[in-house]
Amino acid sequence: MASRCELLLICVLSLLFAVSHSKTLKRDVKALNEIKASLGWRVVYSWVGDDPCGDGDLPPWSGVTCSTQGDYRVVTELEVYAVSIVGPFPIAVTNLLDLTRLDLHNNKLTGPIPPQIGRLKRLKVLNLRWNKLQDVIPPEIGELKRLTHLYLSFNSFKGEIPKELAALPELRYLYLQENRLIGRIPAELGTLQNLRHLDAGNNHLVGTIRELIRFDGSFPSLRNLYLNNNYLSGGIPAQLSNLTSLEIVYLSCNKFIGNIPFAIAHIPKLTFLYLDHNQFTGRIPDAFYKHPFLKEMYIEGNMFKQGVNPIGTHKVLEVSDADFAV
Repeated sequence: MASRCELLLICVLSLLFAVSHSKTLKRDVKALNEIKASLGWRVVYSWVGDDPCGDGDLPPWSGVTCSTQGDYRVVTELEVYAVSIVGPFPIAVTNLLDLTRLDLHNNKLTGPIPPQIGRLKRLKVLNLRWNKLQDVIPPEIGELKRLTHLYLSFNSFKGEIPKELAALPELRYLYLQENRLIGRIPAELGTLQNLRHLDAGNNHLVGTIRELIRFDGSFPSLRNLYLNNNYLSGGIPAQLSNLTSLEIVYLSCNKFIGNIPFAIAHIPKLTFLYLDHNQFTGRIPDAFYKHPFLKEMYIEGNMFKQGVNPIGTHKVLEVSDADFAV
């Protein structure tokens, strides 16, 4: 009678045999080969063989991750970044229906994101930053209900931020900075229960913070709010203090006016507050200078009364990719 160890070994070997002899789904083979045909030599030279998941002695293609589902292997991750891909977004990517991660950042992709992106229902991470993508952000991204990370920064997107992004219940990190976006930031984004990081800086956005947080219970998990270098106006409403998870508030280089409300000093973990280059007036309440966590408060380029002082030494605040690794 076989021992339990022998039975376990047989099961493991059977599983390894099944994996090694699984065929890659034809849909994914076709899609990756279409992508291969459209890419430059920097990628193609390392994509050897016809099967992107590996075939016999050939390993999987660089940047391609596969997993076994039933009798087939499917492509679950595609990471082809910083290899100078030139040309339009490869539409064949939208046929990889089992993708959970798509990372094409730091290339030279041009044109729009195709609306077919909404087909990738299992996608959790979409990273397209540092390209030359244009046109509007497709509302179909709002159909990616499992999405947790959306990186669209450092492109040339225009038009308004689609309110359909508020239909992403799992979204945690939203990067929209350094584009040509206009209009108001949809207040509907405040309904995202898991959103921790919102960066819409360096665009052409208008509106007020009061409009942005007008819904009760807005942004319950938001830690970092970057609205710098836009055309936002109005005052800072005391209701901003209801966002009790805030740690970074970056409002530099807008058209904000008025006094700084006392209530903001009671955001429990507020660490960085950038108010510089606006039209704020009055005095800053003493409570800010007694805040236990506030490391920097930058106030240059406003109309505060004489004697108002900054906190800390200002530096450009950059967040590294490692801080949000998944």
